[in-house]
Amino acid sequence: MKLYSAQTINEIKDRHNFKLSKSLGQNFLTDKNIIDEIIESSGISSNDLVIEIGPGIGVLTKEALEAAGRVIAIEIDQRLIPILEETLSEYDNFEVINADILKTDLKAIIEANKGYDAVRIIGNLPYYITTPIIMKILEDGIPADSITIMMQKEVSDRIKAPVGSKNAGAITAAVQFYCNVTQIASVPKEVFIPRPKIDSAVLRLDVLNSPAVEVKDKSIFFECIKKGFGQRRKTILNSLNGVGGIGKEELAKVFEINDIDPQRRAETLSLEEFGKIADTISGGR
Repeated sequence: MKLYSAQTINEIKDRHNFKLSKSLGQNFLTDKNIIDEIIESSGISSNDLVIEIGPGIGVLTKEALEAAGRVIAIEIDQRLIPILEETLSEYDNFEVINADILKTDLKAIIEANKGYDAVRIIGNLPYYITTPIIMKILEDGIPADSITIMMQKEVSDRIKAPVGSKNAGAITAAVQFYCNVTQIASVPKEVFIPRPKIDSAVLRLDVLNSPAVEVKDKSIFFECIKKGFGQRRKTILNSLNGVGGIGKEELAKVFEINDIDPQRRAETLSLEEFGKIADTISGGR
């Protein structure tokens, strides 16, 4: 069964009287070349555990099952569970869990499925919740080797932007603190059912063995990033005011110690500079 076929997708929808949910961002991929590229570029091998976020009717899942040792899919929409059980019934290395990924204990799932060479996370993420999902995986310390995900092109452009460039944001610094980022594919809106209003892209995030920058206190480091980019039009002297409980006078000394111009903006700072600022604040508390 060619699950990526528009005809097949529509037949399944009709047979199960399934109505797509706009609120869940349900769009099914119909391009086999892109599906194959995602699977190949994600590095999935026969003794890997794959966790898929939002399998839909199983378009990407089916190809992952052919390549992986085991695939566990997390699907929030209860209506899709019987569809997945039908479309993927031939596979005995598949499990679907009806749950909200943001409330799912991925560490427990991985612990219960030990013995695989690598853990790889894949998925076509709903646009409205892409950033919370990525940050949950990274901040929770989920023991995954890589995360290969499709997302809105605008979000992917920000994630892969060089830290310290005008396109950088809080998500840029946060992801690149934990991962190496590679773009896998550009995905035009025309290859989805239904067709979204915007194009997508696929990124592979390879999780680093240790963060890109060693910091004394991650909470202070990320507070600097969030406050800095949360008020990106302000100078860092103003936007970072209050980080770690210190005021402008003490903050000015932090910048002086690290030879950083307090009139710069957060988008111009490197990860190393954020780390120096955070470490100096941490050391002075």
